[in-house]
Formats: sequence, C-alpha cells, structure tokens
Amino acid sequence: MIAEIIAIGSEMLTPYRQDTNSLFLTERLNSLGISVAFKTVVGDHLEHLIGVVHTAASRADISVLMGGLGPTQDDLTREAVAEALGVELRRDHALVTEMYKRFAERRIPMPENNAQQADVLAGAVVLPNTRGTAPGQWLETAFEGKPRIMALLPGPPHELQAMWDGECMPRLRERVPAAAIATRIVKVAMMGESAVDQRTAPIYRKHPNVETTVLAGQGQVEFHLRATAASKGEAQAEVDRLAGELEDELDDAVFSSAGESLEEIVNYYLQMRNAKVAVAESCTGGLIAERITSVAGSSRSFLGGAVVYSNELKTLFADIPPLMLEEHGAVSREVALALAENIREICRADIGVGVTGISGPGGGSEEKPVGLVFVAVSDGNRHDVVQRRFFGDRERVRRWASQQALDMVRRMLM
Repeated sequence: MIAEIIAIGSEMLTPYRQDTNSLFLTERLNSLGISVAFKTVVGDHLEHLIGVVHTAASRADISVLMGGLGPTQDDLTREAVAEALGVELRRDHALVTEMYKRFAERRIPMPENNAQQADVLAGAVVLPNTRGTAPGQWLETAFEGKPRIMALLPGPPHELQAMWDGECMPRLRERVPAAAIATRIVKVAMMGESAVDQRTAPIYRKHPNVETTVLAGQGQVEFHLRATAASKGEAQAEVDRLAGELEDELDDAVFSSAGESLEEIVNYYLQMRNAKVAVAESCTGGLIAERITSVAGSSRSFLGGAVVYSNELKTLFADIPPLMLEEHGAVSREVALALAENIREICRADIGVGVTGISGPGGGSEEKPVGLVFVAVSDGNRHDVVQRRFFGDRERVRRWASQQALDMVRRMLM
C-alpha cells in the first residue's frame, strides 16, 4: 500500500512556514509497512485543492490531509474532498451541540462560523479532537472502482499527533496487510557523486527488493536504503546485505553505516583511542571546532584551539614564523602543516588540525584562486597535508574544508 500526504495552507508556500507534520506521519506510516509515495503542499484555493485531492485519490491507497479544518473562510478541505470525490457534505447537529458545550464550559460565546467544523462527509467517521475544536474525519470509499482511505486531520502538530495515534493508527492496523520496513543509511566522505555511483550502481541494481536513493551533499554522498518485507527481520536482512556490499566496495571512504554524522564518528574514534584534538582555523573561522563540539560528550576529546584569521594572530596564537608567511604566503602547504603541528604542541593535544584557504568571493589570484584550501593534520609522528580547490560560494567552500579536515582526522585515528 502507498500513501500520499497533503499539507494544506497558503502559509506553507511562503518562506516563513514549512510542513513538519509529514515527517511524523511518514514515520508512523512506515512503521505499518506503508510507503509514502507522494507529499504535496497546496494553498487555500478551492480549485487547486480539488485537483490535488482528485490526483491523490487516483494514485494512492491512503491520503492524509492536514489543515484546512478550521472555522474561517479559507478552511476549504471538507468542501474540496466532497467535490473531488462526489460525496455529499452534511452538517452534524449533534457535533454542533458539542461545540457549543465546549465553548460554554470555557465561558466563551461560540462564533457562528465555528459550526462549519461540523460539516461531515457522507459515510465518514468523525474523529474527536481532544486538543482543539476542529474534529477530524475518516472516510473509507471507492474511487474509480478502487478502495481508498481519506483521513482529514487538523494542522496544529499537537492536535494532529494525538488524533493520528489515538484514532487513525488503530484503524490502519486493522486494514493494512502485515508488513515491515527496514532502513539503513550509508555515508561516504570526500568522493564525488558520479564516482561513487559508477562504482556502486552495479551493486545496488542487483538488489531490486531494496529501494536505493543516492543523495549528495557538501563533501559526502549518502545511500538511503529501504526494504519492505513480511517481517522486520527479513526486511532488515535485505538492507544489511546491500549495506555490507557497499562498504566492501568503497572501503574506508565509508564513514558511517548507521546514519551518524562525520563529527559524531570523529568524536567516537577520539574517545575510543583516548585521544585529544586541537584546531587552528583560518578560512573556516571556527567551523571545525563548532562541528566537533556540536556532539554531546565532545569535551572529553576536544581541547580547543584558535581562529587565526590574520597573519598577526597566526604568529601570536599559533607560533607561525613571520618569515614563513612572507616566503610561502598564509595560504600554503607549509603554513597549514605548521598550524596543525604548532596548535597540537601548544594545546598538548594528540592530534592537531590546521586549515588555511581563500573562501571568497574576493581575495583570490591566478596563482591562488578562490576556493583553494590547504588542510593538515598531525599527531607528532605522522602528518598529512591536502591541497584542494572547492567550488561554490563562501559557505560551500568553508563547509567542504571542514568536511575535509574531519575526514582526515578520522582516517588518522582509524
């Protein structure tokens, strides 16, 4: 069975609000073995709503509509569903009476327009709202000869979640064939998406029972694996088998097979090795330190460091000789390595990280263009320096540089 989630509200088509309910609903639907095939956001426009509901009914077994059940003129969900499905809309006077009682208990007069919340689709079951005034509706019907379920839910998350768990989940458990979904996320650092896919496509194509989605971010590629089977164990075995084959192919480029972030993995290795790290950052401006310390418990492994943006502070805080800066320039292999080695000694850390580069948009030259970054790590006995040219805007260059640094720490600790 597949589901479609429809978020209703013109405010969600602006830059100021976003749909978060669908994440909750997707998790709950997946737990029953129901795949969410479509997510739609539509404004408070009757014609558009009718079209969206009609489309959802034509392609999804279960449609979950959230929002548009209030008392105002732009709350049009009930009318749209009735029109799209050809179902009569009737006012439930017993429900109106209950609304009047609720308002009376609060000693507040009920506005007349609240009564439209009692308009119920013919054949629908009214879902009580224990946390608000807008009741939901559960309709089991047929559309173009196919059985369909329509769940109409209020938009506020605390109302929707209580109604879904209390009213909708029990109904779905009775109607949905037993199935289970298992997922895995495999993450790869500092490899391009096309290079990763060239090596792995022949592998994941041999697993048609596992839905594989490849996502590329800044400095990492993610495989989102998903399998549906009669039991959780069978589904988990499917995704685990593919995850293992991907790890075998990509070897140490894989930094996580359970969805952890790179900073979480770095902290894990640091604590496992009982090692301490310190950083000296120029172009990343403290981003590496911020990412490491975003992980709970990082104080056991992260000592600190310095943001040394200017040449003067590279000398003052990281002991970089002025002659080195003059001879090689602040953005150079030599300075990056000196930053890593010196900050390690100054902070008495096991591993030092140094990064220097040109984030842009200005400041580059033909010899040293925007995006040029040198990243170094040192443990006193070993060191590694990487020269990279990252493309994109300032934030993208900084993010890529921090990703490179964290991955180099991970590899040194492995």
